[in-house]
Amino acid sequence: MNLLDKINSPKDLKKLSRSELVILCDEIRNFIIESVSKTGGHLSSNLGVIELTVALHYVFDCPQDKFIWDVGHQTYPHKILTGRKKKMGTLRALGGISGFPKILESDYDIFGTGHSSTSISAALGMAEALKKKNLEHKAIAIIGDGAMTAGMAFEGLNNAGDSSNNILVILNDNDMSISKNVGALNNYLAKLMSGNLYGSIKRSSKAVLSVIPPMLEFAKRAEEHMKGMVIPGTLFEEFGFNYIGPIDGHDLNALIDTLSNLKELRGPQFLHVATQKGFGYEPAEIDPNKFHGVGQFNMNDGAQPLKTKKATYTDVFGDWIVDMAGTDKKLCAITPAMSDGSGLNKFSEKFPDRFFDVGIAEQHAITFAAGLARENYKPVIAIYSTFLQRAYDQLIHDVALQNIPMLLAIDRAGIVGQDGPTHSGSFDLSFLRCIPNIVIMAPSNENECRQMLYTGFKFKGISAVRYPRGSGPGSSIKSMMVAIPIGKAELIRKGNKIALLAFGNTLDEALKAGEKINATVINMRFIKPLDIKLIRDLGSSHKLLVTLEENAISGGAGSAVLEIISEYGLKCQSLRIGIPDEFVEQGSQEQLRKKYGLDAASIIKSIEKKLT
Repeated sequence: MNLLDKINSPKDLKKLSRSELVILCDEIRNFIIESVSKTGGHLSSNLGVIELTVALHYVFDCPQDKFIWDVGHQTYPHKILTGRKKKMGTLRALGGISGFPKILESDYDIFGTGHSSTSISAALGMAEALKKKNLEHKAIAIIGDGAMTAGMAFEGLNNAGDSSNNILVILNDNDMSISKNVGALNNYLAKLMSGNLYGSIKRSSKAVLSVIPPMLEFAKRAEEHMKGMVIPGTLFEEFGFNYIGPIDGHDLNALIDTLSNLKELRGPQFLHVATQKGFGYEPAEIDPNKFHGVGQFNMNDGAQPLKTKKATYTDVFGDWIVDMAGTDKKLCAITPAMSDGSGLNKFSEKFPDRFFDVGIAEQHAITFAAGLARENYKPVIAIYSTFLQRAYDQLIHDVALQNIPMLLAIDRAGIVGQDGPTHSGSFDLSFLRCIPNIVIMAPSNENECRQMLYTGFKFKGISAVRYPRGSGPGSSIKSMMVAIPIGKAELIRKGNKIALLAFGNTLDEALKAGEKINATVINMRFIKPLDIKLIRDLGSSHKLLVTLEENAISGGAGSAVLEIISEYGLKCQSLRIGIPDEFVEQGSQEQLRKKYGLDAASIIKSIEKKLT
């Protein structure tokens, strides 16, 4: 039996010797590689924090001490050490364990995360509560350098540094966000890590002290203090933290010694840890981005199965924006740290002067685009639906209120699959369509996506094209771009009594259902403005109007149709099918669409029930 098989909780971990802990780290690393090679998941980030996770659980007492993992996709070692090793085979599957911390899953998951830069604020709140309860436990935020680029992280730092709370912020510095990290803070950290001053003093001190072993040992124990002294005026000290670091995040003994010292200190503490994404697995070390979020792979060499090449909606966007930029020199592309995921890599290589990766800073991305537009540039913001939620005020106040033109290319809208509720694009139609001065489109296939992007770009105002994760029905994509008439829906099939109003990618299943029950099928295309005339005609000529959407039913496209039915006093019945009043769980997209009644068989069943 290996050591990992004996670990069912952090208490078991504390029984091991230092040398056994090193062996345990290797076993965890091998287990994660093998497990993720079968389930898929986030690999590079987890391999980079194994030693840090072991050290944290060895020194502190979770859940009494509060661990808040920023972003949360690096918590596989934490899950393994807290009794969920046997469930790793169900990772991210329907009914299985989450790929992120989830408070309903384990008492050791103190706070749910998925979006970035929230950990310091949550930890500070917990630290304040612990103080009010006269408890000595620590609240610990573990945050990556990519997440540290967001404004919310600095809001938390600013508040925490001005308090006396026992909060420990651990900066996991791996020089990577999901995409390559960018920005002034990244440059600052890189400079700090590579500084000759720190390096030369460390080397000289070791040389001198090596002839006096007791002094060398003393120096090691006090290393964090020495570093603090030789690196003057750190940014984090200016915030009011006691800054320690940087230390090697893969040196388990150094981590345990330093964390043990920090455990005894009071007030805001800041530990700077240098790690490497993909550490200990050569394919991931060579290409950590490739193994950031990965499907099944051969663990021996990291090879991934060749996929049948079918263009995804992200591919369609990536090709369109390159083509469009070739014809319009005013086009600028903006991404909040998702260049690869949003399909902008090709654009960034071809048009580097018009490509802006602003870091994990969605609010800034929107207002930055507004500034470009005010100087007559034409911004296109590539953003995931779930992350657009973070920039809602900027979209209303800085953009829509002033009717500043731009195009939002909203990826991962609707059901996203295995990443679960933190990454689900369930709400964009609901929160966008109530904003004045905005046109909202949803394509039913790949070619329509290209034409809608062109339509939105040419529109003299604010437009949004929302498209799902993955590929569509496989339509032929026309290179010629033609603008679609704003607010005009498309009749796909003429039937009687029942009309299926399909929004976006629900059209295929609507058509399958329509063929079986002889229903009229409409490709609605626009959520705002709706084709009011068509809805009125359908309401007058059909018994039942059925709306289909991959969005929350509440406030979504179906609600917009209901408003028209009510406003014009249409006598037809209505049925809305979409995401009910709950958060979408993890699972395959196919499983989840069936669960929410968006496949043809379920659509027919819902209609039959309605008409019974």
